[in-house]
Amino acid sequence: MPGLTSASGVLGFLSDEEPELKVFALQTLNDDIDTLWTEVAGSVGQIEALYEDETFPERQLASLVLAKVYYHLQEYNESMTFALGAGDLFELDNHGEFEETIISKCVDTYISLSAARHPGQQEKPQTASLPTLATSFANGTADANATAALTSPTTPFSQSTLPSKSLLSRASMNAVLEPPAHEGKAGSGAVPDRATQAALDKVTESLFEGCLREGRYRQVVGIAIEARNLKVLRRVIQRASDDEKNSGGKSAEGAIGPAEELMEYVLDICMGIVQERGLRTEILRLILDLLSEIPTPDYFAIAKCVVYLNLDEEATMMLRKLAVTNDQKSTAIAYQIAFDLYDNGTQEFLAKVIKSLPKKPEAPSEDKADPTETDQLLGGVDEELDALNSEFSDKQLEIFDRIRKILDGSETIKLNLEFLYRNNHTDLSILNKVKDSLEGRNSIFHTAVTFCNAFMNQGTTNDKFFRDNLEWLGKAVNWSKFSATAALGVIHRGNLTQCRKLLEPYLPRRSALGGSIFSQGGALYAYGLIYANHGADALEYLKEQFNEAQEEVIQHGGALGLGIAGMATGSEQIYESLKNVLYTDSALNGEAVGLAMGLIMLGTGNTKALEDMITYAHETQHEKIVRGLAVGMALIMYSRQEGADELIEGLLNDPDPTLRYGGIMTVALAYCGTGSNKAVRKLLHVAVSDVNDDVRRIAVMSLGFILFRKPGSVPRMVELLSESYNPHVRYGAAMALGISCAGTGLDEAIDLLEPMVKDPTDFVRQGALISLAMIMVQQNETMNPKVAAIRKTLKKIVGDRHEDAMTKFGCALALGIIDAGGRNCTIGLQTQTGNLNMAGIVGMAVFIQYWYWFPFTHFLSLSFTPTSMIGLDHDLDIPSFKFHSATRPSLFEYPPEQEVKTDEAPTLIATAVLSTTAQAKRRAQKKERAQRRESMDIDQTPTTPKINAPVGDKMEVDDESKDKEEKPEEKKEDADGEKETSPAEAAKKKLEKEKVGYEIENMSRVLPAQLKFISFPAGRYKPVKKPTGGVILLVDTEPEEEKVLIEEKLKKASTEKAAAPTTLEDMRNESFNLRRHADAQGEASGAGAAAAAGVLTAVDEDEEGAEEAECPREFEYFSDNEEES
Repeated sequence: MPGLTSASGVLGFLSDEEPELKVFALQTLNDDIDTLWTEVAGSVGQIEALYEDETFPERQLASLVLAKVYYHLQEYNESMTFALGAGDLFELDNHGEFEETIISKCVDTYISLSAARHPGQQEKPQTASLPTLATSFANGTADANATAALTSPTTPFSQSTLPSKSLLSRASMNAVLEPPAHEGKAGSGAVPDRATQAALDKVTESLFEGCLREGRYRQVVGIAIEARNLKVLRRVIQRASDDEKNSGGKSAEGAIGPAEELMEYVLDICMGIVQERGLRTEILRLILDLLSEIPTPDYFAIAKCVVYLNLDEEATMMLRKLAVTNDQKSTAIAYQIAFDLYDNGTQEFLAKVIKSLPKKPEAPSEDKADPTETDQLLGGVDEELDALNSEFSDKQLEIFDRIRKILDGSETIKLNLEFLYRNNHTDLSILNKVKDSLEGRNSIFHTAVTFCNAFMNQGTTNDKFFRDNLEWLGKAVNWSKFSATAALGVIHRGNLTQCRKLLEPYLPRRSALGGSIFSQGGALYAYGLIYANHGADALEYLKEQFNEAQEEVIQHGGALGLGIAGMATGSEQIYESLKNVLYTDSALNGEAVGLAMGLIMLGTGNTKALEDMITYAHETQHEKIVRGLAVGMALIMYSRQEGADELIEGLLNDPDPTLRYGGIMTVALAYCGTGSNKAVRKLLHVAVSDVNDDVRRIAVMSLGFILFRKPGSVPRMVELLSESYNPHVRYGAAMALGISCAGTGLDEAIDLLEPMVKDPTDFVRQGALISLAMIMVQQNETMNPKVAAIRKTLKKIVGDRHEDAMTKFGCALALGIIDAGGRNCTIGLQTQTGNLNMAGIVGMAVFIQYWYWFPFTHFLSLSFTPTSMIGLDHDLDIPSFKFHSATRPSLFEYPPEQEVKTDEAPTLIATAVLSTTAQAKRRAQKKERAQRRESMDIDQTPTTPKINAPVGDKMEVDDESKDKEEKPEEKKEDADGEKETSPAEAAKKKLEKEKVGYEIENMSRVLPAQLKFISFPAGRYKPVKKPTGGVILLVDTEPEEEKVLIEEKLKKASTEKAAAPTTLEDMRNESFNLRRHADAQGEASGAGAAAAAGVLTAVDEDEEGAEEAECPREFEYFSDNEEES
């Protein structure tokens, strides 16, 4: 039947009294509505009247016609309402444009209504006993801030004026913001009555059922999370589990089932996309409940939830359950979970888990005196514990001891140290070139070489450079000496067993007289760096030294050491000790103490500490103290998200730019890694509006912290900022790229940074060089062809005598960063399992404060993560086995070492010769040779005319000999040119010839990009989880066979004790003699260590009566100015 061309006749039936004619008219219109809707639109009122008439038999048909008319009119809200009223006539299975559009609108409306019914719960603070933040800006200005947030069109914290594109990125709606949000929803088509809402629920339920029936669980999960409907989420996961059981379990051995895969997906969505802390917590609790109900759950997913939710009791129960199973695989899983907990948990969390694990009862001492009443009470407690632990066998208690050792970090640190030691590929020729290029008497250059050496050898325990360059080391004065001593902590990071032995010559001692206070302060800083984020065994010693110190420099180093070692312990005792020193109002140590207070209370959100710090920041007159406190407050709010908003608003409204700087740092650390739209808008707003350059610089830089999980989005965001007229904004853009794209080799970021290397401002060039090194760390020419050119540029700049000091300083740092940890480390702001790397983020955040204080540069070493794969069996031994990499060997190999030129002498420039002169000479020589041949044929004696021009002959012979010399040189140059062009072709041919796939030994370097190509071939050892890098526990399928273990090289290497002189005169004499005769005498490494100690602990010779007093005074004055500036 052909379609209608006009609806005028049919529309007339709608006015007829007979219902049958009205029904016929509606059916006819419904069939041809796509062509007739323009005419039908004029009769919408009549059709609506039919729909509202309860006696009309085909109300649903009228509703469907209305829905289609409104659809064509692009009134989608009304169209959806009438489509829902059409009941079964609205066919969900019909894949037409109308149906798909209305279904999409239904889903959006369902999400909006459900999210309104399930508002995000404000997360309860962990310290519930503490009062709300009562400061000078929390009382009167809080209401004003809230009002301003609602009215200002540019303020990102206003959700009414600038709504987010996704509900996932919305902030938790508080009471102030709820009314406008609901008005907006009502105006945009909220469902008016219950009947339509019920119909909407019915449609969405049928959609969900269709997806679940077809196994498309992820679509339902996405809608449920956006709608905040955790009941639907629970139902989907349970349905997936039931479907898996009904289908007969897993299809293939080792393959994960739909339920586990869905759980991983939900976990990834929760940790990576959901930005609201409250909603994320609710989802993780739901996942934890569901996982606990499964007989054999995914323990690694449980561990991830437990760490984020800070549930130490759950972690202990899980480890206990696995340890008592007496099964090799369960034991290996328990060890693997313990390693994961250490990588992701704070010291405070781990200490609670360690404390609650069973342990062997200690043997009572026989020589003890009569017990006191207290001893009797404690004895009763011990007896109860012994009774609890008696239910575990000796083997199980031994497993608990190993778990305890893993949780306190000893095993991980030992394995990383062994990996870095045995795979060290540091290129000393680069380090020597940096040293030779930079004048050691200039303190900024001496410090730059120190940092370059520290980064290159981070964690390798290789301090050979210091021992081989005692004369250069002796040029260190004041704070250069402080940094040089602290560099030992970076180089020996994790070398816990040798720590005291290594640093003993430098550490403060009560009995010893004299000694440099700068090396003593640096030694305490180094002590903290060695025990970074693992300070259980070091805190008592550091606390004692800090409390006893009288010199401000030693207090400075002690505070930094305490902060690094006691990171996130939340120790009130250490905090009070630091606060007492802070109140002495010393600018020199106040900056370090303020920072250390933040490190100790890292991430706790401790309100009392914040009040103390804000109050003192307003009272003190020292900018350095205010800056230390500002960064410390930001550290306290680490990862607190919405919980930090009040502090952020207060600090950003402060007239003091240093406190505004702290407010921006708080945004960066509170929302780090979340990708929060709210935080990004706040930072961009401040970056272009604040009047202070420091605040604008840190605002742009902080974008890197927010977005490091989405590195691809950062270049596009900072592209315009990188061309700003303000050099501070350009520097911030460069550093933001380095922070967010570290280790990725991202081409877009490199394209933005390369022009900035030639920026007219020196510190912008400095930031560009450092960022390039961060991005290019562990990249080779096969992965990124630009790496060779960038390395060449770095070497050229560091040796350029006309380059500015600040640029050369940045270049030296860059050369250290690009080869970090013996070329075995990358910069990791998240862990191998995808959680935030707390120590790495904190290290990066403090490192960027090097702008104000160079010793903070050492903090970057906390961000260096070894890129290793270390397989352990169920006895925590390192078996010798191989795993497979499905790539060409050259793709992920180490960069080639720099070729050392044998002749460094400057070459003479050849004199320019005109082409006509050369031609005349050649003709003359040719003629001369012909004459000589003729004369030789006739007579052997020379003819008389030959004697007349001896000078001319002499010159011609010289020219001839020169030509002979030049020809081999030309040939050599041609050969060199061929060699220069041939490596690229040779590499290409080599790449083509290389076979895909090769075997890698256990405890080898495996880059993050290489992990997806790694597999464990069928053999004796199988991993307990999908390889993620780092430590992997293996199940031994042939436990009866004898196992071959890898020998630990670090155990064989012995660290010689450095014997320091005891008196001031001995120190001077020994350091002077060692500086003069070290190379001539060819001393051993032990003597080298003694020499380095003698040089660094020697007091600078500037007392009265010293012969060379005047010269050192000049250098000290110059270096002091450099450091102060």
